[in-house]
Amino acid sequence: MIYIQLFYEFSLIGLFALGGGNAAIPFLYELAGKYDWYTKAQMTNMIAIAEATPGPVGVNMATYAGYNAAGVLGGIAATIALILPGIVIIFCMAKFLSAFSDHPLVKAVFYGIRPAVTALIVYAVWGIMKITLLKDDYIPVWAAIGVFAAVLAGLQVPKLKYCHPILWFVFAAGAGILFQIQ
Repeated sequence: MIYIQLFYEFSLIGLFALGGGNAAIPFLYELAGKYDWYTKAQMTNMIAIAEATPGPVGVNMATYAGYNAAGVLGGIAATIALILPGIVIIFCMAKFLSAFSDHPLVKAVFYGIRPAVTALIVYAVWGIMKITLLKDDYIPVWAAIGVFAAVLAGLQVPKLKYCHPILWFVFAAGAGILFQIQ
């Protein structure tokens, strides 16, 4: 039964999370409240692991969430369910969109979708920031805010902003060990 639930829920995410893996985060938050597959606090780890591992972030998060919920088969079910709607849609769109891509109505639809996708991503970022930088009662976690500020500042330095992302993860992991960020 859990495999059917995973497949259903992640199919919906794959169908409606326009904008990639980060746009799926609000949907994953909803699942954390709906099922006991993972907690909202575990979401932070899920996102960190998904970002730090090779491959698409959304697929990595689906695999992690499915595995967390129901083991290897759960990870497979969630992953397939997440990518299947996109595959079907891309095949359909590739066939028909090329003929209509210059149509004003199609352009207007995509013009309207972009801000909605941006809002979903900003909402996801805000949720991650609340979990990572604030305690439950909105008290700042100063060490985490310091790491956040250091990475953000480093990304503004021309010679550092093109460093490989793994270097930022190594820096943050080291700071986490040093400050024992929890």
